[in-house]
Amino acid sequence: MLEAIAVAWLLLFFGDFLSTFFYHVPEHVFGSLHLKTHHSWKKDFRHYAILTFNPQVLLDGILGALPYVFIAVVLWSFSPIGVISGLLLGQLHVWWRHISVLGWQTPKPVNILCQILFITTPERHWLHHHRTNLGFGDIFTFFEQPAQFWLRWLRLLRLRFRYSRI
Repeated sequence: MLEAIAVAWLLLFFGDFLSTFFYHVPEHVFGSLHLKTHHSWKKDFRHYAILTFNPQVLLDGILGALPYVFIAVVLWSFSPIGVISGLLLGQLHVWWRHISVLGWQTPKPVNILCQILFITTPERHWLHHHRTNLGFGDIFTFFEQPAQFWLRWLRLLRLRFRYSRI
């Protein structure tokens, strides 16, 4: 049982790390798919919290989930139950963090628990929808500061690359 809990946590931690630093932040700098499907001012984000058949939204979701799947494959031999639990918890968190649009307010005790455990709340994720330079880390908030640094560094890299080609 303890092994399954450890594997679920490792899957969520490393999946969030890889997704944040190798997909989410670079997509904010170099791409447009995530910004179009997840941050467009035209969206009410219900399409993202609920299953959709929009191919671009599905592709963005799949690309964001690939790091979790990679970690799941690595951890499978240690605890299949832990991997399945981690993937289910991750998906439940995706749905939960997108319910602010429905008027959800996280209860104060849950909010305090999430702060102690460094878990992203729907309100924190909603901040990311409104200010795309804030609120990185799909599941864990402790990736925020390193993601900010990575975002600035990648933007400088993009500028340097753009001006070196002229």
